Amino acid sequence: MSAVVLESVLTCPRCGFAKQEIMPTDACQFYYECPNCKALLRPNPGDCCVFCSFGSMKCPPIQEQRALRVGRAVLGVRRSPFSAATSA
Repeated sequence: MSAVVLESVLTCPRCGFAKQEIMPTDACQFYYECPNCKALLRPNPGDCCVFCSFGSMKCPPIQEQRALRVGRAVLGVRRSPFSAATSA
């Protein structure tokens, strides 16, 4: 499994300014103020944080989820049909 990358370049969609930032590992960063134009960035719909929406790398929790999925695919691990809850 590859290591989680903690650096990401955030690019402001309003002015195009880009800055390398360190991503938090214990929480999603929902807001980010562009240091250039002062726009307050928020995640796009469906994204958990500003790094997933505007960063060069997805946030650490998403990187970990993807690594687990890739690991399962490589190992050929499949979910049991009995692991999902079913309505009776």
